[in-house]
Amino acid sequence: MKCPKCNLENGPSAPKCVGCGLALDDLDLTVLGDNDAEQTLGGPATGSGSSGTAEDWAAQKSVSGRVALTPGGTIEVGTVLGKRYEILAMLGQGGMGAVYKARDQELDRLVALKVIRPELTTNPEILKRFKQELILARQVTHRNVIRIFDLGQADGLKFITMEFLEGQDLRVELTKRGKFSPEDAARIILQISRALEVAHGEGVVHRDLKPQNIMLDANGRAYVMDFGIARSAYLPGMTQTGALIGTPEYMSPEQAKGEKLDERSDLFSLGVIFYELLMGSSPYYSDTPLATLWKRMQEKAKPLTEVDPTIPKEVSDIVAKLLEIEPADRFSNAGQLAWRLESWLGISDPGLMATGTVALPAAKSSFSWKWVSAGLALLLAAGGVAFWLKGPARPKAAHAPVSVLVADFTNHTGDPIFDGTLEPMFNVALEGASFINAYNRGNARKLAQKLPNPTDKLDEQPARLVAVNQGIGAVVIGELSRRGEKYNLSATALDAATGNVIDKAEATAANKDEVLLAIPKLAAPIRRALGDTTPESVQLDTARGPFAASSLEAVHQYGLAIEQQFAGKTDEALQSFSKLAEMDPNFARAWAGMASASVNLGRRQDAEKYAKLAMEHVDRMTERERYRIRGLYYAITDNAQKCVEEYSALTKQYPADNIGHENLAACYSYLHNMPQALEEARQAVQIAPKDMLARNNLSLYACFAGDFQTCEHEGREVRKLNPSDEDGYLLVAHAQLAQGQLSPAAQTYQELEKLSPRGASLASSGLANLALYEGKYREAIQILERGIAADMAAKELDQAADKLAMLADAQLTRGDRPAALAAAEKALANGQSAKTKFLAARIFIQTGDTAKAQKLAGDLGHEHPADSQAYAKLILGEIALKGHNVAQAIELFTEAKNLADTWISHFDLGVAYLDAGSFVEADSEFDTCIKRRGEAVELFNDDQPTYSYLPLVYYYQGRAREGLKSPGFADSYRSYLSIRGKAGEDPLLPDIRKRVGN
Repeated sequence: MKCPKCNLENGPSAPKCVGCGLALDDLDLTVLGDNDAEQTLGGPATGSGSSGTAEDWAAQKSVSGRVALTPGGTIEVGTVLGKRYEILAMLGQGGMGAVYKARDQELDRLVALKVIRPELTTNPEILKRFKQELILARQVTHRNVIRIFDLGQADGLKFITMEFLEGQDLRVELTKRGKFSPEDAARIILQISRALEVAHGEGVVHRDLKPQNIMLDANGRAYVMDFGIARSAYLPGMTQTGALIGTPEYMSPEQAKGEKLDERSDLFSLGVIFYELLMGSSPYYSDTPLATLWKRMQEKAKPLTEVDPTIPKEVSDIVAKLLEIEPADRFSNAGQLAWRLESWLGISDPGLMATGTVALPAAKSSFSWKWVSAGLALLLAAGGVAFWLKGPARPKAAHAPVSVLVADFTNHTGDPIFDGTLEPMFNVALEGASFINAYNRGNARKLAQKLPNPTDKLDEQPARLVAVNQGIGAVVIGELSRRGEKYNLSATALDAATGNVIDKAEATAANKDEVLLAIPKLAAPIRRALGDTTPESVQLDTARGPFAASSLEAVHQYGLAIEQQFAGKTDEALQSFSKLAEMDPNFARAWAGMASASVNLGRRQDAEKYAKLAMEHVDRMTERERYRIRGLYYAITDNAQKCVEEYSALTKQYPADNIGHENLAACYSYLHNMPQALEEARQAVQIAPKDMLARNNLSLYACFAGDFQTCEHEGREVRKLNPSDEDGYLLVAHAQLAQGQLSPAAQTYQELEKLSPRGASLASSGLANLALYEGKYREAIQILERGIAADMAAKELDQAADKLAMLADAQLTRGDRPAALAAAEKALANGQSAKTKFLAARIFIQTGDTAKAQKLAGDLGHEHPADSQAYAKLILGEIALKGHNVAQAIELFTEAKNLADTWISHFDLGVAYLDAGSFVEADSEFDTCIKRRGEAVELFNDDQPTYSYLPLVYYYQGRAREGLKSPGFADSYRSYLSIRGKAGEDPLLPDIRKRVGN
């Protein structure tokens, strides 16, 4: 069997091509019998075909009499093709055939079927070549490509199965908008160029790029359709059928001449599309298709800046280069085009530069260490990644970000001291360039263990596979050998996707002790090849401190400790870092590692001590490391404002640094500045689209900032990245509840319940909170009691304490004070978190035991986090309010708000102002609560939903506006009734109905 990719002849049963490795199992695509349908390979996504006529399909009636056809020659909606595919709708018709939305009844999912024109498949030679093209097209796997799966036959019709996508093609969007802004157009073209880069790497040329073959989903992601099919239309004899595919308006000059095509033909077509997006019209418009073709073969397109002076010159130049008549004058490949676009935009492709280190999770419960430790800790040792600068307030990067994965160096010396020693230091040397981001090798190693052939090694092949999967641009492989006393080092930077050599560097060390000093020399040429303009002398000078003073044995120990840290062996890592500090007390990374490990283990005071010791040796750090360790120190000491300043300085100096932006988002969240945290989280996801933690944080911050649609979307993305991750379900449920989608939220919680024991516990809290939100207190109590029993049986005391605090509040609302008091006492017996103390204290105040509440306030007042101290003030304010000392309550609540600008402090302050008859001030605080209602999703940022606090705001706001004699005061009451009125259990309902006259 001949391979369609490299034309090498293989044996008849060869599973793969021995020449290029292409899977040959599917090459002999036997057309199935009339009553069978070939199984598709994947799930949702495609759009409509191009324009066509009903007459094109009339001929099918003679060969497809066993399916019901409309008068126009198409398949009727409701038809079940091959006893499997139910036709739901026709999406469009074109030269190749008609495309239908269908449901695969066997797998219960949506697919797209493109039913092929009969005359394209009656010739056996054409059909054979067509199948081979489909095999090639199936190799094109990319997030911006709608995949073709297989060719099948049923009921006399041949069809192609494809993904199904809910969206619209670019032609529809262009017609709607008229034209796009340069930035929006460039981002669309960038996505398409990256898709073409992958396709061209597989030897697949599209040949029919046009707006109708590009789909946009609701999030603006672009998808290219019909790879492989277009190429098949140029097989011998096809022109005789009148089925030549390639729209004249978008054909390259060489395509119009019938010459041999390569990838640069697609780039010309892309240039026409780019021009049209910017101008709303074609650069080659003529009255007839032939005149259009002739024009592009003879005349250069007029520069965009001459047509519209507002078009940036760089964009105009890019389009002009794409539209060069001679292929040799265009970009040589799609990767070059993508690079130019990224440089102009100041971004790395948000859909493709999927690189990242261990990301700092969203802040939890006043800097809860069980969540943030891994991020702050490991990031000290990890490299940054590609970054997308967004918004006018941010300067464009001087150089487009470049992400690099350093593979394991091959140690030819036989000396184990070099194993795992050189790579971390090479990362440090690379990151001396502000735009270079060294991918986290610990993450890469974990991904390598999930490859089809799992491995613990990061040799060239697995490193490249990980890099391609994560969208990393380059991989560095290295070698170390010895000749006599001298050591020879080499490093080669490879294009991750193609394997092409970017550059190769060599360095020599006179002896073993000087090997480390050779690392910066080895990295300098690689940095230069990647685009760094820093003089080599400056590079070597800045590397003296970090490289010169450390012994080889110490650096080897450092590498061992880092591997343990990445593997989650925190105790072992702490011991290794401690040993490193003994070996070399001046090695700053030893103390930084001890600080990070202590963070992971929840040893706050130790972490602070080690961070200070690390900073004593700032002369042994790179500039990036100094920013990072100072940022960590300020996070440990809860100085959120300084934390923001430090990471802001880092990102200003190193705009491509992933660590700075990840941690900056968390620091903003500690300040309860959720909009800014959301913005930084968006940057993180642009950096690392496949990083589940980055998306988790983006989803959570989006909820906190009130952007519930983004919260839900990103939560679903988390679930796609890891279907077994509980947080994705929890985030989706948060967003659904906040959008008033109560039934879907309940369904999501039920799905979460089945996922794992942790999922069941979280779902119990979620369903109980949902019931409380609706005023279904009996139901909530039943759910909580079952959940508490399950948590206690599993010895998950913290989760039990959370539910007991919620139970106490539910019992108090129902007026059962003894039960509420008992639940609060039991919550404290099982958990001593700041949240549990705070909530229990509020129950004690309402049940008359202010002494216990004051003791808890005293405990919280001595805790370090600002939120804990704020909770202490709120408790004291509640006591004052209970004692009718409203002025003192307002003063204490205001102090609490100044300590930590929490949602609950605004709520309490609003209630106090209401009691004081200060209706304007009360209304202002309640209005703030509604505007910041996203924070009510998780008031304590600990995975425990608290949205049931929100309805009370509407009640109290109604009271305030009634006091203001506002004509619309009843609207607030009605909002409350719309949430809790149906259940009929809420004790406030009679009062509200009386106030609104019901």
